[in-house]
Order: sequence, then structure tokens, then C-alpha cells
Amino acid sequence: MNTTPATDTGGAVGTAAVDTVIIGAGQSGLALGYYLARQHRNFVILDAGTRVGDAWRSRWDSLRLFTPAKYDGLPGRPFPGDPLAFPTKDEQADYLEDYASRFHLPVRPNTAVTRLSHDGQRFHVTAGTQRWTAANVVLATGACQLPKTPGFAAELPSDVVQLHSHHYKNPAQLKPGPVLVVGVGNSGAEIALETSRTHETWLAGKPSGELPFRHGRTAARFLFPVVRFAGLHVLNTSTPVGRKALPKIAAMARPLIRTKLADLGAAGVHLVPRVTGVQDGAVMLDDGQRLPVANVIWCTGFTEAYPWLDIPALPANWREQQHRGIVDALPGLYLLGKELIFAEASETLPGVGRDAKYLAKRLAAKEAPQHGAEVRSGLAA
Repeated sequence: MNTTPATDTGGAVGTAAVDTVIIGAGQSGLALGYYLARQHRNFVILDAGTRVGDAWRSRWDSLRLFTPAKYDGLPGRPFPGDPLAFPTKDEQADYLEDYASRFHLPVRPNTAVTRLSHDGQRFHVTAGTQRWTAANVVLATGACQLPKTPGFAAELPSDVVQLHSHHYKNPAQLKPGPVLVVGVGNSGAEIALETSRTHETWLAGKPSGELPFRHGRTAARFLFPVVRFAGLHVLNTSTPVGRKALPKIAAMARPLIRTKLADLGAAGVHLVPRVTGVQDGAVMLDDGQRLPVANVIWCTGFTEAYPWLDIPALPANWREQQHRGIVDALPGLYLLGKELIFAEASETLPGVGRDAKYLAKRLAAKEAPQHGAEVRSGLAA
């Protein structure tokens, strides 16, 4: 990686001036970095993880991607190996780490952003004692940010093991006794199927349907190309059908992809109504049932959160005021890899490359001046 000393901008000691700061070195941030490097732009990618790919490594042990490897690669580097295989989460993590190294992308690991502000002209990014100023900031922090759990979770007895899916690794974390998995999404269904091998398992919630075909190599060969095409080219904000469908998609739960309800039943998983609260130490269900459980795994999703965002001029609904990741309320602020920012596939591996390419073109069109250098990539155009 080629580096040159940062330029002191007259502010805090060690402040470096760059054109663009990308916050997040996941697939979205790296894809954008690839295109910016090809433009010979002056940028830096900040990530809180110790290694590129750690967001994937931290997921539960048995997790596999839902998309076949042929659709999981980023621009300039196909995913290696069998194109119809479904990579493990560790294979995906290692691919991202190799990608960043292969293209000499300027990733700063162990760099958790603590403040993002704007002085009316430039952004100021703080990560501990490190500081950057930039004309552009791209929020590429991913979909799994702040785990969501209901408030009544605190009312469960202290001896009940509680884990969010974000922190679940495998059944060895659980104590003997029944397991309640809350949330019949893809995470909930897969985790419930796994815990049913070692524990009596209940799965609470309302199923939102399932794909009308069996997930696997045959689907990867014949059906996933159709699904991918629809998610990229039909269900987006540039088509009439996409503009009509995307708000409905945003409001609905996703169907089960790999695990079928029949699989859960065959494994002995008890499907029960949604959880409504806690009473006398037991979980209460919508139909009045009381479940005394030893373990609860909350598969209740995530909240998109930016606790370090300190820009009072941004309206409360700034997140919704965007087009293809370009935030209307503040020129120079961008979103990437977020749910439905352009297409149904925008937050998925098959979709991030196209959105990153579009954003890189928009950044180039701004023709931001080059202010010194934080890191310049060694990738040739």
C-alpha cells in the first residue's frame, strides 16, 4: 500500500484531508473503494473491526450465504471456487480480506468512528485521537448495526440465557432446557433448526411465507438468475413496477429462503404465536400460552443507527430523503449497501457492486479538489 504523509489542515494535530471518507470496510465500502482507486481518488476506508471481514466472522458458526458464489464476488474479483456452492460466512470474510489486500485498498482497521460533523463546507470525522476532513462521506456501515430486542426482555428471570442472533454462535452457549427462538425470519428459522438437534425448541412469530422452490444447486443454476435479474433490474426506483413495489417490500417481512416450515416440523420445532410479554417469569404468547423457558434467542432484527452523527442541520427524516444513496439534505453525504436505497438487491452482495459503481461516477462528476493525501491506492486504472 502506497502512503504519503497526511496534510495538516490547520486544525487538530494529525488531521488528514481527503476527498472521501468511507465508513465501513464491508462489501459495500470495499466495492466503492475499488472504483475510487481506479479513478486515482484520494480516500480512506475506516472500519471498527480488527480485520476486514470481521462483521461476517462474528455471525453464528453454521451460517452460509443464501446466494451462490457466482453472485457473491465484488467488482474485479469473482468469488473463487465452485460457482454454484453457497459460501460459509468465514469464506466470505476471508474473500473480503483478500479483496482489500489484492487491490491495495486504504483500509484503516481498529478505527471506530466516534464523531461525524460538518462545518458548512467540509466534513470532520473523528475516530478516537485520529481525525480526517473530507468533501464527501459515505456511510457503508451495513445492515446489521444495533441489535433490536423488545423492552420486556429485561423482565425475564436472570437465570434465563438470552442472546440476540447477532451474538449467537452455536448451541454450546445455551443451558439445558427449552429454547425459545423469537422471530420466524431466515435467521430465526435456521437457528431454531440448529438448536432443535440439542434442545427442545419453540419458534415464535408469524411465518411470512417461503420461496416456492427448494434452495440448493438446482435453484442456483436455473432460478437464482431470474431472482437476481428481478432484484436488480425490475424492482428498483427507475421502473414503474419497482416504484410501486418497493414501499410494499420495505413494509413486509422476507420469505424463508433455505429453511422450509416442513423442515422445522420434521425436526420437532414447535411453531407458536408471537411473543407479547413476560408474566411471572414466563414468556406470554399472543394466544394466552405461557412458556417457561431456559433460553431465549432474539431473532428480532437490527436498527440502523449512527450515534456518532453530530450534524444538527440534518432533518430527522434525512435517511428517507435520498436517491440512489445521495442524501438530499446535505451535499456530500452518501449511503451505500443499505436496504432499498435503489433496488431490492441494494443491500445484498449481488447488488452492492452496481450501486458502488454509480456512486463512484457521481463522486467523480463532482471533481472535488485533491487536498494532500491520506492514502493513495496502488491499483492501476
